[in-house]
Amino acid sequence: MTFLEVIDNYWLYFLVGQYPEGPLGGLALTLLLSAAGLLAALPAGLVLGLARVSPWRALRWPVTALVYVVRGTPLLMVVFWAYFFLPSVTGAKTDQFTTMLIALALFNGAYLAEVVRAGIQGLPRGQMESARSLGLSWLQAMRGVILPQALRNMLPSLVSQFVMTIKETSLGYIIGLNEVSFITSQINTQVFVYPVQLYLILGLSYFVLCFSLSRFAYWMERRLERKARPIPQHSVPATA
Repeated sequence: MTFLEVIDNYWLYFLVGQYPEGPLGGLALTLLLSAAGLLAALPAGLVLGLARVSPWRALRWPVTALVYVVRGTPLLMVVFWAYFFLPSVTGAKTDQFTTMLIALALFNGAYLAEVVRAGIQGLPRGQMESARSLGLSWLQAMRGVILPQALRNMLPSLVSQFVMTIKETSLGYIIGLNEVSFITSQINTQVFVYPVQLYLILGLSYFVLCFSLSRFAYWMERRLERKARPIPQHSVPATA
């Protein structure tokens, strides 16, 4: 079997796995899991990020410690905890997709907390002071004044985090998740004569996805910078 015949026979399996006759897999599952993991991490990241900048030490310090612990832990360990520890505590066995989704949500939630914190602290302090001087509470000022501006500035960082999540899904290989790297390994096991070419295609797929999203994040960042740039005031000559 030539390499072109391998591509012709397995390209659909590479993209969607056994779907629709079986479970979804391949590149489609990687993208679905990445998007779902980031969306699931957003609420946790938002809450933890607000706690990181809150004026209450009893809330800020424990959350800060939690964020540092999760950020200092390899994602592989979080995957193992979700796969072995959670079922022993809850008594419910989760499938590979749910396990990886939980791990990504927990792990990315800690990183998004720092993104939220940086987005809030990147705004001028006068924004909060002006809102508080109008009689708004800290939470009201955050919800109505600070967060709408901070979330807009965080969009490039969210896209960059999505790029990281796409690459992190490859660890689902450890627990048998049918994401694209696991599918590639299965194809290589069946063919066995084109490992370099198959894994080169896998690497190029990751590169095209991640590089395209990285350039999109860069374009978005430049666009936000142009919008935030003050409009130059042209001097008008005084008339007699």
